[in-house]
Amino acid sequence: MSASSAHHSAIYAGSFDPVTLGHVDVIERGSRLFDKLYVGVGFNPAKKNYVFDIEQRIAFCQEAVQHLENVQVVPFSGLLVRTAEELGVTALLRGIRALSDFDLEFRNGLANRDLSGIETVFLLTTPSHIFVSSSLVKEIAQHGGDVSRYVPATVHQALRAHYGT
Repeated sequence: MSASSAHHSAIYAGSFDPVTLGHVDVIERGSRLFDKLYVGVGFNPAKKNYVFDIEQRIAFCQEAVQHLENVQVVPFSGLLVRTAEELGVTALLRGIRALSDFDLEFRNGLANRDLSGIETVFLLTTPSHIFVSSSLVKEIAQHGGDVSRYVPATVHQALRAHYGT
């Protein structure tokens, strides 16, 4: 297979608790870079403080990316590189909001390449999403703040129901 006809695929992984419009932006942009993009919704049984369970997080992600034909949402647990190898992807996709993200992502990318040979591709965040994170969204929602401009509408409704706001 020549390089020009090679199938290029990636996985963009996270807990997506909840998925934000910043995540959706990275997914949309990544879907234009790769023939196939998987959105890996992570589940760590040792982590007990998810706001939404794995089924809800998968459903929110599926709804947020339904307009992208080459994107598929999949659950995963354990080492991301194992899931990447099982899916046959050629790259890990990561979003970088700030220099503070880069340090951890850089080290993780090097470790993943050392473990499996898989490359990591970084996308810089769109400036309007630079401060948006799932943690921040949950904190704002918990205190009754309006997060509608940071998350898909169904996620906004679910956060309001969860926190009773």
